[in-house]
Formats: sequence, structure tokens, C-alpha cells
Amino acid sequence: MKKIVIIYCHPYNKSFNHAVLEQVTTTLTQQDFEPQVIDLYADHFNPAYDQAELRLFHDGKTHDPLVTNYLQILKNADGVIFITPVWWNSIPGMLKGFIDKVMKEGEGLSHTVTRTGIKGELTNLRHAYVFTTSTSPTLYLKFICGNAIKKIFINKTLKQLGIHSGKWFNLGGITNSSLVKRQRYLSTCSKMTFNF
Repeated sequence: MKKIVIIYCHPYNKSFNHAVLEQVTTTLTQQDFEPQVIDLYADHFNPAYDQAELRLFHDGKTHDPLVTNYLQILKNADGVIFITPVWWNSIPGMLKGFIDKVMKEGEGLSHTVTRTGIKGELTNLRHAYVFTTSTSPTLYLKFICGNAIKKIFINKTLKQLGIHSGKWFNLGGITNSSLVKRQRYLSTCSKMTFNF
């Protein structure tokens, strides 16, 4: 049974993002995957570096036990799913801090730095899915705001970590969305065939 890690980034457990988390977890289980959730807010993850953490960075070390635990979970998984809102046209600071702190430089960690750039070490994570919600319409994010989720987060950041393919699903206009529109998005999540 393939292990899939879900990185969930939302502070409110009554949010629509939480409904997406529940639906995606159910869908994975029905498709014989073994989901494991990293809930950044529930874990009280601190996304900010302090001096001690930064001092350990180039040695691939940390003084935060959550960082060690999260990286081990990622290294033992077969795929990854991110569930997060889009804030200010990109990922929230909490999720950015997760990437900053958990992705450790060093052989056998998340990436190594070579003369030609970054070499991803998380090649066990063959595919990523990114489920988001946004106040802005999806077309606005894609064509006016630079498409940061697809072009930067998926095609650059995740690829640098060794995750070579990813798909993005967004529910835009969430603030004024109808019940029908939200249910349609959850239905998409329930009917999706995950390929890891």
C-alpha cells in the first residue's frame, strides 16, 4: 500500500480547505492508499528560522523535532498532496516556512547543491497534487498574477526537491462561491483517480 503524505495548511477546522482535506483523505483511502496528514497549524509548527536553526542549516541539522519528523515522513512516502489557501497570490507564510525549514541541504536529505544548481533528493515523491482555494478567480491568478502556484511552487520549487510532476486544482472566488460550486469542487476531489 502506497503511503501518501498530505501537507495541510489552514488554521480553521471549519474552513472549506478542511472539507477538501476530509474528502481527499477519504478518496485516497478508497483507492487503497495510506494517507498521513501533516497539519501544520494543529502541530503548532513554527515556520520562522531562529539563529540556532540557521546556524545548523548547512550541516543539514535542526533543533526542531517537527522538522526531523516531517522530513522523515516525506522520505518514506510515495507521493505528496498539498491542501492550502492562496494568500496574496501565492502560498501562505506557514507553508513557505515549511519549505524553508524542513527542506534540508545534504546527501540523503531533501536536496544537494551542485555546481550546476540544486539536485532534488526526494525522488521517491513521484508526483504532487496541489489543492487550493482563493478569493481571486483562478483565471486572474493564472494570467494576471503570474501563476505562482504552477510556475513557481510546482514547476520550480517542488521540481528542485526531486518531485518532477504536479497538478494544481483551484477553487477561485471562494468568498462569494455558491454551495453548488463548492460541492462541485468536492465532487471533483471524490472522483479523482490519484496516480502516484
